[in-house]
Amino acid sequence: MNSLKFYVLLLSLLTLAIITLAQEDANYLYHGCQNATTSTLNSTYRANLNLLLSSLASNATPNNTIGFYNTSFGQNTDQVYGLFVCRGDLSNSVCQNCVTFATEDIVQRCPIGIASIVYYDACILRYSNVNIFSKVDQSPSFSFSLLNTQNITTEPQRFNNLVGAAVNDLAARAASAPPGAKKFAVNKTAFDAFQNIYSLAQCTPDLSSSDCNRCLSAAIAGLPNCCSSKIGGRVLFPSCYIHYEITEFYNATGVAAESPPPPPSPVALPSPPPPRSATIPEEKGGVSTVLIIAIVIPIAVSIALFSMCFCFLRRARKTRDYVPENDVGDEMTTEESLQFDLSTIEAATNNFSADNKLGEGGFGEVYKGTLPNGQQIAVKRLSRNSGQGAAEFKNEVVLVAKLQHRNLVRVQGFCLEGEEKILVYEFVSNKSLDCFLFDPERQGLLDWSRRYKIIGGIARGILYLHEDSRLRIIHRDLKASNILLDGDMNPKISDFGLARIFVVDQTQASTNRIVGTYGYMSPEYAMHGRFSVKSDVYSFGVLILEIITGKKNSSFYQTGGAVDLVSYVWKHWRDGTPLEVLDPTLTDTYSRNEVIRCIHIGLLCVQEDPAIRPAMATVVLTLNSYSVTLPSPQEPALFFHSTITDEVNISSKEFLLEDSKSKSVVYSVDEDSITEVYPR
Repeated sequence: MNSLKFYVLLLSLLTLAIITLAQEDANYLYHGCQNATTSTLNSTYRANLNLLLSSLASNATPNNTIGFYNTSFGQNTDQVYGLFVCRGDLSNSVCQNCVTFATEDIVQRCPIGIASIVYYDACILRYSNVNIFSKVDQSPSFSFSLLNTQNITTEPQRFNNLVGAAVNDLAARAASAPPGAKKFAVNKTAFDAFQNIYSLAQCTPDLSSSDCNRCLSAAIAGLPNCCSSKIGGRVLFPSCYIHYEITEFYNATGVAAESPPPPPSPVALPSPPPPRSATIPEEKGGVSTVLIIAIVIPIAVSIALFSMCFCFLRRARKTRDYVPENDVGDEMTTEESLQFDLSTIEAATNNFSADNKLGEGGFGEVYKGTLPNGQQIAVKRLSRNSGQGAAEFKNEVVLVAKLQHRNLVRVQGFCLEGEEKILVYEFVSNKSLDCFLFDPERQGLLDWSRRYKIIGGIARGILYLHEDSRLRIIHRDLKASNILLDGDMNPKISDFGLARIFVVDQTQASTNRIVGTYGYMSPEYAMHGRFSVKSDVYSFGVLILEIITGKKNSSFYQTGGAVDLVSYVWKHWRDGTPLEVLDPTLTDTYSRNEVIRCIHIGLLCVQEDPAIRPAMATVVLTLNSYSVTLPSPQEPALFFHSTITDEVNISSKEFLLEDSKSKSVVYSVDEDSITEVYPR
């Protein structure tokens, strides 16, 4: 009986080791979901998806020598297409473990997805309701970048040049692979006497050579934005990816094994021996089967335990070194884990002392606080007349706290006691963008490279809220004072938790309660209460123009016929002098092409017709790739003579709106958010 327990224990340990190794082979990086309420567990589409995932898992076998497989199930609107691709240097067994794990993991991460993708170190698995085979896919909502947080300390420019040369060489080599072969290549480049640069490029094998090269070129173009002077980085698209490090991260032995073997010698091969029996015979001289098992099993258990420790340490190191572009927050977030006592908040803020006050907006006052463990926080004390119920408030905070992205301010928790409704955020050290952008003494700290980085970061944060998060969120109050800057001047969108939360399949709605700031609000929202993701696109367009010009839209004054910032920029664009709107403090430090492209995007975002404004996915792609052709902008929505706003009466600095019930509400041109306006 004791020996039986011993073997059961060994079997359990071995099983645990196998599961751990499978997860280690996978090493999750990122996932993206395109959700739909019609994709229910009992739908035909979901049944076809289950068949597809089973087929993908069963085709990740040792016989699959290129580590790739695609197939589809179903017909018409219920048809689902799927594929997997494994990293070209890895063994078939590692590929099989990763794909098998992925087919189970993806349905946990995207339970109602109609199109989803999951990235691991060893493989990529995706499915869609549209045909994805043999097509280049650089969709921003399914793409991301990953960087090592450490900078190269010596000769960063030469390091960047070497990385660029290496990955461009890899793109050409990977794309030149013959049909039916892996489109995969690696490179080792000497940086100095002690350090090398290791790089890797791969496309899905179903791409043509020209499409593979085009996809990798776009990935390479994204490297400077995410990973300049970093000791490691990667840009991953659904169809291809680029990766480099200063450590040998790929399996050099596996790569060598891919090289064609030398031609065989014409010597006749001996006949193979007869097949052996599966049983182990007892040899003469007498080594028994029991003795062999007694020797082998402890060795196997030792190897398993060593592997588990190695996996744990390696994963801990990766978690420490890498910061993912999109962190979707899969940890358990509950009401209990987020709730703060009012006494804790009062102690942290010195009882909401005026000395700790950071600012005040339309939703309430913000204070700096320090928790007993030394952690700094920002505390937003919401206005008491918000009208939201306690249960609704709790539910929304718990949902919003699960949203994580490097360009969003992290919601840490809440406090709800008596009439107090308080939100707790991470503390961001450099205050808000307007403190730099519109301050003559601090404007110079924002050179063009920082401004371009801020524009790109804001765009990625909005895209996450619109398309990639668990919820569909429209911010409705995007402005410079709601963009915070961390110690590295990375932008973080704040106050997104106070926006109206959409259900996953809702794209637009109407409201009789407008929140926002005059000058940033789209005409259809300000006048009629109609809002959609394109309302945020309009606000983002105004924000881009402010960042480029260094001028505040809400207090803009210019002689010569321009009544607001948007019309001022449009006038120069129309007259062929777009660079004249550039902030004078930038002098010669800017990139002419980047500035003009950003002005172009900004003007497209503020078009009067919401349908003409680009989606944020297009904006992000355009900022990262010059291969995208933009349409010419038309005259934008100029609020003072727009066809939508012909019933606005102008009087000094106030604008009077009259609704159908003859009530009137005054808009003030300032930086405070409007929280209670009743439109027509």
